[in-house]
Amino acid sequence: MDALPLPLTRELVLIGGGHTHALVLRRWGMTPLPGGRLTVINPDPTAPYTGMLPGHVAGHYPREALEIDLVRLTRFAGARLILGRVDAIDREARRVHVTGRGWIGYDIASLDIGITSDLPDLPGFAAHAIAAKPLGPFADAWAVFREGDGPAEIAVIGGGVGGLELAMAMAHALGARGRPARVRVIEAETPAQGLGPAAKAKLMAAVQGHGIEVLAGTPAARVTEDAVILADGRAVPSRFTVGVAGARPQDWLRDTGLDLTRGFVTVDPFLRSVSDPAIYAAGDCAHLAHAPRPKAGVFAVRAAPILAHNLRADLSRGVRRRFAPQRDYLKLISLGGRRALGEKWGLVTTGDWIWRQKDRIDRRFMDRLNALPRMAPPPPPREAARDVAEALHGGQALCGGCGAKVAPAPLARVLAAQAATHPDVLTGPGDDAAIVRVGGVRQVLTTDHLRAVTSDPHLMARIAAVHALGDVWAMGAQPQAVLASLILPPLSERLSEGWLTEIMEAAGGVFAAEGAAIVGGHTTQGAELTIGFAITGLLDGPAITLAGARPGDVLILTKPVGAGVLLAAEMQGKARGDDIAALWAAMVRPQGDAAALLSGAHAMTDVTGFGLAGHLMAMLDASGVGAEVDLAAVPVHPGAEALAARGIRSTLFDQNRAAVEDRVRAPEGPRADLLFDPQTCGGLLAAVPGDQAARLVADLRTAGVPAARIGRITDDPPRITVR
Repeated sequence: MDALPLPLTRELVLIGGGHTHALVLRRWGMTPLPGGRLTVINPDPTAPYTGMLPGHVAGHYPREALEIDLVRLTRFAGARLILGRVDAIDREARRVHVTGRGWIGYDIASLDIGITSDLPDLPGFAAHAIAAKPLGPFADAWAVFREGDGPAEIAVIGGGVGGLELAMAMAHALGARGRPARVRVIEAETPAQGLGPAAKAKLMAAVQGHGIEVLAGTPAARVTEDAVILADGRAVPSRFTVGVAGARPQDWLRDTGLDLTRGFVTVDPFLRSVSDPAIYAAGDCAHLAHAPRPKAGVFAVRAAPILAHNLRADLSRGVRRRFAPQRDYLKLISLGGRRALGEKWGLVTTGDWIWRQKDRIDRRFMDRLNALPRMAPPPPPREAARDVAEALHGGQALCGGCGAKVAPAPLARVLAAQAATHPDVLTGPGDDAAIVRVGGVRQVLTTDHLRAVTSDPHLMARIAAVHALGDVWAMGAQPQAVLASLILPPLSERLSEGWLTEIMEAAGGVFAAEGAAIVGGHTTQGAELTIGFAITGLLDGPAITLAGARPGDVLILTKPVGAGVLLAAEMQGKARGDDIAALWAAMVRPQGDAAALLSGAHAMTDVTGFGLAGHLMAMLDASGVGAEVDLAAVPVHPGAEALAARGIRSTLFDQNRAAVEDRVRAPEGPRADLLFDPQTCGGLLAAVPGDQAARLVADLRTAGVPAARIGRITDDPPRITVR
């Protein structure tokens, strides 16, 4: 009997993707803890490295240079990533609440959620200003403002080191574009607090060198569309107002019951909350009770090895280590251009060589998180049956989702030997779903299951549910009843219950929204997570089958292609996190609304494992017609074409192409290759009357469906001509 992997027995949840947690993930990936499951919860697929923010604003770095790719990092660590925002902690039940999703259990939790610089109590700020943190909204707003024309008036609320640094960066960027700019910094007290006299003098001289006016001693009273009104009544003109007024903790921490210092989580020398040993905190959201320090990235980085060690120690009954932060550290401050100021031990210097030193430190940090060691699959044994190496797809790990399907050629040969023999079975194998007569009612019956493409059971359940519904929608039926078929990896009894709860709640929500209900199923244990569903659907009228496409029909596709390439690249750590997050969102979008709008189609199918070309060819064979496809009109998921150009393919790609290539005439190139790419939760492909196509595409897009007109049906023999 083959041994299963060690069961998972403990849950570690990292809340936030800050610098400390990013380094913890890297360490976990290098030496994972057997039996421990790691979950990361963050609102976005990337997290900013704030040390490079002024350089980005000044124009020295593209935005992607300072983004930590959490999708790639969690794949390397073997962790699951939940894209969401934690808004509560139930410490008694040991669970955290994610907005819009529900509760996630933990044995040990750690907070690294950073700070915010918004000013909720300042009238008008929310409507007319932008906080410098978090990065995403600020970077988007700055990019739009920077590309504008005419004189630029900017107000920075907050004259600390961060505010002055950002003001110089904005002044430099606009000056480099030849755009006149007037930048003012508003500080309620004294600017550049925390620096020694010599460093402060040099910093203020650099600020003045950029022509920046510092208004100190009077706080802002309110913000309007074109000005900041000070407490003394003065109006500071501004078309771009930024809040950088100090470090403010996130509000929801107040309701956790944790001991807080000025709103920050108070931690002991082991980085544990002083009021709850099951919760750790690090980075800017933490207050070191034993060694108070200012908010600085250097302490977050230095805390990472201690936090990683102590989290493992608690999960495995090890011995914790104390965190002893240094008393002084090298302060490096960007001065707008490629110059910087450095201060340590009271010594101060400025110059371009200091900027180069800062640049090296910043890039080295990002390289640690981007240049991850490649974890190649184990080679086949030296002595093995013939063709083992070839069957392993050249050493590439087997793809998940529809990329793990049996190739089309052997499947077609097996299905050709099957035929419907029961009088109530109206169709046999070959179409999207079987049509069965039950009394006076006609049902469609289909089944589908997927090898996991993500380690998040909740997300995987939604993907599998939408994918399985595709055959029902393609036949024009209304989903009715569902049976679940689940294979769980080895888990403790407690974790098994948690996984099942997540899966059934997620899938049940998808089915309920489409009018169907889960009525039963079967669960077993295996080497990895696999989720499948058998579904019945009711037919109110004639079924829409693969047959029926007519010359002159227009082909409409409701989702982009390229999912297989993206999922293969994500498994290899080569996909961009933003692209994978966009793909996940596309995959879990149901298509019941699209199917309803396409109910008058002459023929329809869903595009899944055999790719757009394979499923279109099945329609052409059943209908006895040909097709022309406009390659430029075929929508493609973001990032897929670039990855295909690098030679990345799903493990099913070669078999898909071989199955139809003698009847597909297409140009060479990565975009054409995506026609053979296996899709998970792919779109509906419909042949509709030509005179209805424009209206249908418009209606679909109005409903939020990214539909496209990609070609037409011809009176040729069954073949595809790609133009």
